[in-house]
Amino acid sequence: MSTTGEVLRYPFSAVVGQDRLKLALILSAIAPGIGGVLIRGEKGTAKTTAVRGLGPLLPAGADGRPARVVELPIGATEDRVIGSLDLARALRDGEAVFTPGLLARADGGVLYIDEVNLLADHLVDVLLDAAASGRVTIERDGVSHTQDAEFVLVGTMNPEEGELRPQLLDRFGLAVDVVAPSDVEERVAVVQRRMAFDADPASFIAAHAAAQAALAAQIAAARERVHRVGIAPAQLRRIAGICAHLQVDGLRGDLVVARAAAAHAAWRGADEVDQTDIAVAVELALPHRRRRDPFDTGGLGEQELSDAMAAGDEAAGEPEPDPDPDGGPDGGGSGDGDAPDIPDGDTDGDTDGGDTSGDGAGDDSRRFGTAPSRQGPSTRLRAMTVTGIGDGDPGRRSRSRTVRGHTTRAVDFEAGSAVHLFGTTLAAAQRTVGSGTAWRAAGRSPVRVEDLRGAQREGTEGNLVVFVLDLSGSMTARDRLRALTEACVALLRDSYTRRDRVAVVVARGSGARVVVPPTRSVDLAVARLSDLRVGGRTPLAEGLDEARSLIANARIREPRRRPLLAVLTDGRATSGPRAVARAQAAARAVRRDGIDAVVIDCEQGMIRLGLAAELAHRLGGRHVPMTELSGTSIRDALGVRNTPADRVA
Repeated sequence: MSTTGEVLRYPFSAVVGQDRLKLALILSAIAPGIGGVLIRGEKGTAKTTAVRGLGPLLPAGADGRPARVVELPIGATEDRVIGSLDLARALRDGEAVFTPGLLARADGGVLYIDEVNLLADHLVDVLLDAAASGRVTIERDGVSHTQDAEFVLVGTMNPEEGELRPQLLDRFGLAVDVVAPSDVEERVAVVQRRMAFDADPASFIAAHAAAQAALAAQIAAARERVHRVGIAPAQLRRIAGICAHLQVDGLRGDLVVARAAAAHAAWRGADEVDQTDIAVAVELALPHRRRRDPFDTGGLGEQELSDAMAAGDEAAGEPEPDPDPDGGPDGGGSGDGDAPDIPDGDTDGDTDGGDTSGDGAGDDSRRFGTAPSRQGPSTRLRAMTVTGIGDGDPGRRSRSRTVRGHTTRAVDFEAGSAVHLFGTTLAAAQRTVGSGTAWRAAGRSPVRVEDLRGAQREGTEGNLVVFVLDLSGSMTARDRLRALTEACVALLRDSYTRRDRVAVVVARGSGARVVVPPTRSVDLAVARLSDLRVGGRTPLAEGLDEARSLIANARIREPRRRPLLAVLTDGRATSGPRAVARAQAAARAVRRDGIDAVVIDCEQGMIRLGLAAELAHRLGGRHVPMTELSGTSIRDALGVRNTPADRVA
């Protein structure tokens, strides 16, 4: 991408990496109503550097202050984000004074959230609403306040740490995947620039000042022009046809594509949106909206884009172009013969692991696969929770003390916590018994700062769910392996929707090993499990011991995240001498550690030994039997709801 407004020709797939990221940021700067940019990529791909470079390119605010990049820490409270009433001044002076939050500070600039996938969902909703409307309204604690909050919202994330829920993905206007360049010369150039900056920052900035000023002027001109860019009805029909063809839920995708296309037209100096603008907008605004399930890869491949553009041509009432007799890439309906070739293999759909499920199709007895069935609506387990109440990160599984949720009781007040109004009033009343006439005569509230009581609120948290998979020879029967696969898929999907961390331990042969360390990424778990081998003895004791060790190490890193152990086995311990006794001892050790557990009983057949139920008893956990009849029976045995309301969106 050129930073001088060069027109990007269709197909846009030829524009990758940092160039696509720069264009997405520029379009959001031109039209903040797009809804911001989500940047996904591994660590060390200059995501943060690119975002911070956008601030100086934005026009100054109404007060003449330069635009700035405001960073929002993932541990921020809602009051810190949207603002709150200054309680100390209200109690001391009797004045209702509103203290603006980070949204107000970011007005006219960039609000940047690193690791946005780790941010509490309710805060993400607040931010995205403000980014789309340009204002934030607070109605709470007897205060009604509206403030300007027009900013470019940018979130970065490493998918290895877990994905955003699809509902939140949809709220981001544009999304870009960034990878480090593979070309040696590009990598050398990046290192040289970085070293030049480190050696003499002032000289480096001065050397690029003219180009930066020119780019800032061009963005400012495009911001002035974007409101005058026209979108013909035929182009709106084209956008609607594309979104309908790609089965994009709702109408937000249509709106974002239209806004991004208008911004791109303004960026290239045009007065009307054309097919080039729409093609660029489609690739930035729609791929991430196609993911409806934790096992969907999303993305938009080359052929899918071509088919979608053809559907858009049909909806717009344009005839299809003559087919290219040479089978060339020109299939977008625009007739642009100068469109750049797409490099072989450059497709957004090449990471779906599609051939892994095929490997297991003819070898169910030897390979474990997690490819879920696409028949029927998605299912979700009834909540398997950790007992008691915790203090973990927000999630959707177990009870937890949180800053949101319903109020349970009054506690000592701490800065940043919510105020328990009844408890505060009661404390003031107890202190001022017999002196009511004096404070009424003074015309002041009897409540003092020392009377404040905090509100303890209860919500739900995410947990560390550790799966122990028995992949021994007793699991190699085709029906049993299929049942185990369905159960594993259901459990992983459940953990995804409840915002857990997941880890997987496999017990097979002579020992057990961790195949998925604790992660928020269910994608990673699915990828690691898709090609596991099945067979050998059942080292059940080793599997439980490995899970205990994993949980102990995880508690050091995240002491507030409570574990839940899910063991999928038939309960037959057959590895080495005294295997049963060692498995029983390992189960008792898990129970002594206070680890909540559930055993998914994979035993089948007419004669059943009930060993899995005995294991659940020794673990002090829940026993869930699993039938061999059908997927529906399995879901019923697991307590799975299968209604439209439970669909994982």
